Amino acid sequence: MKIATIISRTLLGLIFVTFGSNMFLHFIPLPPPPEGSPASEFMTALFLSHYVYVVGAVQVVGGLILLSGRYVPLGLTLLGPVIVNILSFHAFMAPAGLPMAFVVSLLALFLLWRYREHFAGLVKNGGPAPSDLSRQAIAPGNATVKS
Repeated sequence: MKIATIISRTLLGLIFVTFGSNMFLHFIPLPPPPEGSPASEFMTALFLSHYVYVVGAVQVVGGLILLSGRYVPLGLTLLGPVIVNILSFHAFMAPAGLPMAFVVSLLALFLLWRYREHFAGLVKNGGPAPSDLSRQAIAPGNATVKS
């Protein structure tokens, strides 16, 4: 399982470093989406606002973190929203890229599962219920009101 984790981490890291760098260097020509389509309008908005550079930088940083093997949960946290947007873009606007989006999503989900102990606090059910918390009055000294 350790070898599968290393392979998945390396593949995902290489994908994001490559395509994130392509946002800046343009070494992989991207075919333009059909004119007037929602995908075309979305990509135009990303390029005109220069938001594409922010997304590219997050991809490169997240990919490099995955490739380094250190702070992998941080890399997955950075890349999570990007992966959701990639999957949503291809599901709703450009279905031709959906198979690659599924591969990226599956690699990320596998890594999330392998590093699940680092994300356990996000889904942990150990805190007090809201009804168990004491009510606090707005008063000097923040005195507690008993119900």
